[in-house]
Amino acid sequence: MTDATIPAEKDIMTTSRITGPVDEVIRRMRAIKDELDPHDGVASFNNMYLRVTELVGQQITEGFFADSEFVERLDVIFAQLYFDAVDAAKLGKQPNTVWKTVFDSRSNRTVWPLQFALAGMNAHINHDLAVAVVKTCKERATTPYTDPVHADYLEVNELLAKIEAEVRAEYEPALFALATKDAETLKHILSSFSIAGARDAAWATTKVLWGQRDNSLLLATTQLALEESVATAGRMLLTPVVPPPE
Repeated sequence: MTDATIPAEKDIMTTSRITGPVDEVIRRMRAIKDELDPHDGVASFNNMYLRVTELVGQQITEGFFADSEFVERLDVIFAQLYFDAVDAAKLGKQPNTVWKTVFDSRSNRTVWPLQFALAGMNAHINHDLAVAVVKTCKERATTPYTDPVHADYLEVNELLAKIEAEVRAEYEPALFALATKDAETLKHILSSFSIAGARDAAWATTKVLWGQRDNSLLLATTQLALEESVATAGRMLLTPVVPPPE
């Protein structure tokens, strides 16, 4: 693979039938894509996230979820946390701690696009997702324990696993071409993160945050610890090993 970016579209679906709030999210992601240098690390995450959102949007349109309205609203709130980081960077401000390493390292050409994509997913899933689920539940006067919130959450896992597998497969030829030591080191870094595992952890975090929602002091302490642990994982994922092929 010669282009050092995550391709934004794989013809996995047509988005022409997607309407409403998720369509607006997709439009914003496409606008970000057009604004960024293709070799920008943030672009690598944005492209992968765009593919995921297109797939989720298509499934919402087709009635795949038991509570499509909840999933749709969650998708919008979830995406906004990423957009907040993008907007902060544009204004020369620091994004949330969990996003800082991704944005600080975005021009580092010794880091693979796949590393940026997974580091972005680490920030967005391990931190932002739990925050978004809690906010959506509050807004819609439901709870993480109310059917079918968790069931629909698990359905999204399958969609994300599909995209993650496709993106990893796109980079396998280049990884196999590396010297054994370099390849094994990079594979070790990349294998330390999986979207399915992250979403399982995010659901556990959701339950913790939900249980602490009325205790502001305890909640703030938990959120700070969460931000620091997710940021640490992000720094590990973005460890330079060997420059990607041009």
